Amino acid sequence: MTLLCAAVPLPAQDSLHLGALHADALRLDPRQRQLALNAAATDVRLRSIRADALPALGVEGRAQYQSEVTTFPGGGPFTPPTPPPDTYDAYLLARQSLFDPTLGPRRAVERAQLAESQAQVRTSLFALRQELNEAFFAAASLQERIATIDVAIADLAARLRETGQRFAAGAALPGDTAAIAATIAQRQQDRLRLGGDRAGALARLSALIGREVAESGPLVLPDLRALVEESVAEIDRLRQRPEYAQFDATRERLARQDQATSAQLKPRLSAFGRLGYGKPGLNALGQDFQSYWLGGVQVQWAPWNWGTTSRERDLIRIQREIVATNEAAFTRGVRRGLEQSLASMSRLDSTLTLDERVVALRETVEREAAAKLREGAITAADYVDRNMELLSARVARIQHRVELAHARATFLTMLGVELP
Repeated sequence: MTLLCAAVPLPAQDSLHLGALHADALRLDPRQRQLALNAAATDVRLRSIRADALPALGVEGRAQYQSEVTTFPGGGPFTPPTPPPDTYDAYLLARQSLFDPTLGPRRAVERAQLAESQAQVRTSLFALRQELNEAFFAAASLQERIATIDVAIADLAARLRETGQRFAAGAALPGDTAAIAATIAQRQQDRLRLGGDRAGALARLSALIGREVAESGPLVLPDLRALVEESVAEIDRLRQRPEYAQFDATRERLARQDQATSAQLKPRLSAFGRLGYGKPGLNALGQDFQSYWLGGVQVQWAPWNWGTTSRERDLIRIQREIVATNEAAFTRGVRRGLEQSLASMSRLDSTLTLDERVVALRETVEREAAAKLREGAITAADYVDRNMELLSARVARIQHRVELAHARATFLTMLGVELP
């Protein structure tokens, strides 16, 4: 708890529900910021793509001297001037895209990559649910065991009072009260040990949800039977795990990249204009500096690139197959985990039925032993043995109840179902 001393503890009277703790842990995880950061990065890249459709301006200049220039043979009535060997040119060049088939596919690729990256973040956050389940049920098990020991201590305290009264009346031996008192001390030691373990479990839970959980805050075991039965009926159609969304997003991104690759082979059309000043200008035979302008339309088309596009599409096809194999392996792994959880739930259901019977029988035996102790028919040591047997039966029942709730939560979490 020392690491969370600055956190605000939950009110002592508040009950802690597993679904709410899941929401807190996910909301406060620092990785949540990556969703907004990924969106911001995509927005920057989309603005860069949009800028490709805006007019492009550039300034260029050049000065050169030629060792030889074009000359014309003389002898006629008119001798053309000889071009100067030194030339100068400075101009402003503007280009405007009129038709670019790559812009739309490039934007689609960026949006698909955003969906994929955000799906990856949600997948990484999903592991937090199982970790929180472990911490929650560890603390809940200790809480229930402490409550069971408290009941046992109260029963023993009642027997101690009765035995003390009988000792005062001369109907009991000093060893009887000593045996019960020693057992109470042992149960109190057990309670202290379990309380320390629970404090550690709550500290782990607090670290996961980002705020301190008060030790007096009761953990409520979720009743998930109906939700499990509903999910089992739909198990073959459930695809709520974030990993499936990530697989789908990856396939969508590959499809968009395939379209963008194909668009590279299509012709592009643009308009251009040039405004300059140089010697000579557009008149190659001019001897003076002149200003000039020109404009036109340009088509760019490279339908053949030595198989580069074909190879890129082959790579995309291979990546699709990799995604399919990863998804199939993931589904098989989830299926194995679900089958194990179903087997555990079935076993624990049967075990709890027997636990109820055992506890009922042990309670009967303990009540009879308490009556015999009051009558002096058995020693306090005999009663303590019966009380210990009852405590063990109750602890086993509590442990199995928590394990069953844990198995159900694990089953639903593996399916990606939100817990209440």
